[in-house]
Amino acid sequence: MRSLLALVATSAVLGCAGLALAQPVGQFPFALTREGQMLGAVEGEVASFKGLAYAAPPVGPLRWRPPQPTAESSDMRTAYDYGAPCLQPSLPGASEDCLTLNVFRPFGVDGPLPVMMFIHGGAFVTGTANDPLFDGARLAQAGLIVVTVNYRLGVLGWLTHPALSESGSGNYGLMDQIAALHWVHDNIAAFGGDPDNVTLFGNGAGATSIALLMLCRQTRGLFHKAILQSIPGRARLRSAQEAEAVGRQFVAALGERTDLRAVGPSRLLAVAKQLLDKSPRSFAPMLDRSLVTEDVAAGFAAGHQSRIPLIIGSNDDETGFDSELSVEEELASAGVTSDDLRSLYPDLARSSDRAARFFTDKDFSEPVRLLARLHAASGALTFRYRFGYVPEAQRANPDHGHGRELQFIFGVEGVPGAGIFSRADREVASRIRGYWINFAKSGDPNGSGLPHWDAAADRDRLLLIADDRIASGDDPLRGASRSDRR
Repeated sequence: MRSLLALVATSAVLGCAGLALAQPVGQFPFALTREGQMLGAVEGEVASFKGLAYAAPPVGPLRWRPPQPTAESSDMRTAYDYGAPCLQPSLPGASEDCLTLNVFRPFGVDGPLPVMMFIHGGAFVTGTANDPLFDGARLAQAGLIVVTVNYRLGVLGWLTHPALSESGSGNYGLMDQIAALHWVHDNIAAFGGDPDNVTLFGNGAGATSIALLMLCRQTRGLFHKAILQSIPGRARLRSAQEAEAVGRQFVAALGERTDLRAVGPSRLLAVAKQLLDKSPRSFAPMLDRSLVTEDVAAGFAAGHQSRIPLIIGSNDDETGFDSELSVEEELASAGVTSDDLRSLYPDLARSSDRAARFFTDKDFSEPVRLLARLHAASGALTFRYRFGYVPEAQRANPDHGHGRELQFIFGVEGVPGAGIFSRADREVASRIRGYWINFAKSGDPNGSGLPHWDAAADRDRLLLIADDRIASGDDPLRGASRSDRR
């Protein structure tokens, strides 16, 4: 229902403390939350509320502490612009004051509506929910509430050191995501959303975060379905000892007598970069014995994850190599040789192509198959996919495909990171987005006009999304892998 409220009605609404209401006020959408009265913006048939704080700024004495609640307020605020991205190298405008989220909703549509909350990737050190690629408008048009979240990254998100132990673990970025889930639970009804129908979805580091949240007892009941896109499901998390060793190196480089909460952000980033150049996984989730108690694969094998409906999948070409030198270095670190890969992939001529296929299979395809089997065995509804579609304009010279599915899901074109789709591309995007939307609404991706997607059950069934077809089938890459020998 589309309606306009007179100013006198608006005044009456503002006087009703504690109500969760989402209404259009004049030309602006309005939401009354714990943090204040929010005015959003409208474009087409979608309202957006950007830069909403879900926790207090983690600056000064709150740096490297669990996220703290924001202050209650009755002030009216505009929510037209994104907040700052979380601090990271080479991103203008990034800031420590970044614990914000964005809400997209269909304008003038009554709720309660299903909620999709997106957690971005970026190896836990880069990325932002404010990326134009993650505009939630196309998903919201289908009758959903879409939430995109910023969380602390790099050294500010994952540092572990004894001097910080009074605050608990170094998994501050994960704590931020949990705080955002609590904010959604407490406030999303003000935007027309259903707090009892929340789906988490994310890619790469975002998918790993969601899997950890599925294993975390502190998140039970805060979300009800999950979509794991390109999760490196066998990746080993750092132990507390390993994480603390990196933390000690970081503090030593700063100076042992340094007040960690008074160091300037540029200095923090410069010292952190030195460690990341040596070890790209210096700052990431670690086993803290509280929020994170086990690796993802071990937790799923033990059946400790939330038994909720799950979509899980990966892309055909997740990895790529720019030089033969980098190929040899990566193969040596993995304990395999070029001859090994020639026997595994006789159809590929270039060593860089063989290495790219190997690391895609090793880090993504096989672990995804394992997690799908384990989750299905727990009795939870599970759907697996493999995404191999390449936009028509890129087929002559495709780059590696990690994250390629994101443009199809969000349906954004012509912004950084997203090209222009052909008609055929748009048809595929509409179908993929349709699966995600149906799943968010009901826990089943199937629906009218879509090729049927078989549940994984106890078989290796998956949805194959290729250049020439979208269809359920048996896993064409099933073989004598580690998970097949379980």
